Amino acid sequence: SGRYIPLGPFYYVFAAVGIVGAGNAVNLTDGLDGLATMPVVIAAGAFAIIAYLAGRVDFATYLGIPHVPRAGELAILCTAIMGAGLAFLWFNAPPAAVFMGDSGALGAIAVAAHHEIVLAIVGGLFVLEAASVIIQVFFFKRTGKRVFRMAPIHHHFEQLGWAESTVVIRFWIISIVLAVLGLATLKL
Repeated sequence: SGRYIPLGPFYYVFAAVGIVGAGNAVNLTDGLDGLATMPVVIAAGAFAIIAYLAGRVDFATYLGIPHVPRAGELAILCTAIMGAGLAFLWFNAPPAAVFMGDSGALGAIAVAAHHEIVLAIVGGLFVLEAASVIIQVFFFKRTGKRVFRMAPIHHHFEQLGWAESTVVIRFWIISIVLAVLGLATLKL
């Protein structure tokens, strides 16, 4: 059941790029106190639901998504990530006392649950952050001009005069909206 594009042996490359890309995108997002933490918690929550549904034959069949035996166990990992993220946020609230660093966990969970494309929606904020850096570097190397005042994009908004807390909270809101949109794709 479910729709998929058979990639054959190229799937391993696709999966590796997804895992590494997710980790690096989260790292690029981690530029303001608490900015990356809550979107990781939100995305982990969405993937807890996705993994649980993919692990249940009845729900997977109803939703038309691939059934992945034992994927429901990933929901436990996702909720552990949520708990760890919330505990981390306690110490990462401004001023930050500790730093998160890279984590490819969301990419690995998306690959294991066979919902890699949904990660690009649920983790759309991370995609936006990484894309802003790629766009900035690409255009600067070719034209010498900047598209954004500063990359990653959260710094662009700071340069426009937004307070750090405003950027962080608005990006959290964007993460929630993207997680809901990602979950909505389960029945498309």
